[in-house]
Amino acid sequence: MRYMGLDFGDKTIGVSVSSPSGKVAVGITTLTRQEELALRSSLKALKLIIKEYGITNIVLGYPKHLDGRDSQRCEKTLAFKDKLNRYFKSMPVELWDERLSTRAVSRVFEGTRQQFEKHVDEMAAVYILQGFLDSKQSPINSIEGE
Repeated sequence: MRYMGLDFGDKTIGVSVSSPSGKVAVGITTLTRQEELALRSSLKALKLIIKEYGITNIVLGYPKHLDGRDSQRCEKTLAFKDKLNRYFKSMPVELWDERLSTRAVSRVFEGTRQQFEKHVDEMAAVYILQGFLDSKQSPINSIEGE
């Protein structure tokens, strides 16, 4: 299996993929759009990435609050998950708890503020996917598996 990790934001989608072994997440890109709901070009770009890397499953970051409650962003993320399910009909889309992903990435990033802002979503997608991949090696469950 080969996974694609996504960090879905208002105007960006950070994208990562798993290595062929399925053990390491690697950043690919950050897709940007002018309007929050303008997803057609992003879906087309994701389709190309899926084909290029032989992706079989999608892992979508799910932005819960620290106390475990759904955040306001969760509703938009679930709507995006529905779009992914309709666009990529036969591909499983799994939610993964992404609490503190941006904060975790900011702690380890070495570069300028401008570089951080350019790559933060891609790095968050790596963090999300790596957490998911690591869980496959341990008993921790995903959001949907709880």
